[in-house]
Amino acid sequence: MKTKDLTQVALTIAIIIVLGLIPAIPLGIIPVPIVLQNMGIMLAGFLLGPKKGTISVAIFLLLVALGMPILTGGNGGMAVFVGPTAGYLIGWLFTPLIIFILNNLAKKMPNKLLYYLIMWLLILAVDLIGSIGLSLQSGMQIKIAVLSNLIFIPGDTIKLFISIVLTQKIKKFV
Repeated sequence: MKTKDLTQVALTIAIIIVLGLIPAIPLGIIPVPIVLQNMGIMLAGFLLGPKKGTISVAIFLLLVALGMPILTGGNGGMAVFVGPTAGYLIGWLFTPLIIFILNNLAKKMPNKLLYYLIMWLLILAVDLIGSIGLSLQSGMQIKIAVLSNLIFIPGDTIKLFISIVLTQKIKKFV
């Protein structure tokens, strides 16, 4: 990797870590809180593309696995990869690739609304991976796990829209 690439990856990891400093909103219905850190994961995919975006997320998750308390709430260590949020963390690793695939499909759409609807599939994909992990970890029926994830859709939709707009603004200057 070139110095520019390494710098972009490092800065993206820093953004993800900083977003983790914003306190989570705990939910009573499932043991997974609402966090802002997943917006940093989306930004990694939009700004860096599938390769560098995945590298930045993978390095971030490696730091978490090594015990650095950089997840929202100061969590870290291998335990988070077997807890209720494990599926979401795995989904984060695939987010840059999903963004790349959907973005290539969505760019061919004749209007912005169709573009946003296609990009919205990202939320559904990551939440589905998270639901599967939640179901496996907690013994919750998959149907209930998927339905409980509906609570994340409005906030994740806003985060996705902000990520898209920020990316468009940032790419004008790069």
